[in-house]
Amino acid sequence: MDNFCSCELDMDDDAFILLAVFLLQGLLYGGNDTLFESTGLYHRSSVRKVDLKTGKVLVQRQMEGHLFGEGLTLLSDKLFQVTWLKNEGFIYDRHNFSKFKSFTHKMRDGWGLATDGKVLFGSDGTSMLYHLDPKSLQVMKMLNVKYQDNEVPYLNELEYINGEVWANVWQTDCIARVSPEDGIVVSWIFLHELRQQLWNSGNTFIDVLNGIAWDEEHGRLFVTGKLWPKLYEIKLRPVDGPQDGSVERLCPKASFYR
Repeated sequence: MDNFCSCELDMDDDAFILLAVFLLQGLLYGGNDTLFESTGLYHRSSVRKVDLKTGKVLVQRQMEGHLFGEGLTLLSDKLFQVTWLKNEGFIYDRHNFSKFKSFTHKMRDGWGLATDGKVLFGSDGTSMLYHLDPKSLQVMKMLNVKYQDNEVPYLNELEYINGEVWANVWQTDCIARVSPEDGIVVSWIFLHELRQQLWNSGNTFIDVLNGIAWDEEHGRLFVTGKLWPKLYEIKLRPVDGPQDGSVERLCPKASFYR
């Protein structure tokens, strides 16, 4: 396995979908060329179903104004969503967003969610990766995510891909590929080029990389960011990277966070 990867656009510069600009907090592939999204900000948070090819919002449920939407994942026909600064989340019927119920959890905060089809994986903005029981929402296991004995903080949006939990690292353009068994980062993905490309095109309002979606059936990988107007389909290629184990050197903060 390559320890460091960057990306190349699939289908050259046409490998993106135009999106309505929202503060994206959770993303996943829903099958049949659809995406499910969780968006943030108070009075603007929502859960949405989006057409992958056009970016058109097909279904949307607006959340109550005091809630800030965060991570989202799909298990069977249930969408699980967590919220920021609260130990509260919601379970929606994927076919009917008006059918939902709330739950509480024991994570420190609600940032990211993913699933392997058996358990839920959660992040809280620290270096902790949680294993949650999808029925009781109780914490079954907690792992301290590390790379070469260095903690990796600010784990954010999550996706489960081929036996690994892929985690956006907040304020950076990096994705950590984490073993859900022991919390060790087995590889890094650097996506600085995507944000820089958007910035150079005049999209100076964008925030950092945040959002990973995996189409397992067709082997398609999609990424985007907060306030990004585009969703990219990418393929990975190996690159050289620093070997000193410094997370700060591997994944420096994006310029607007320094």
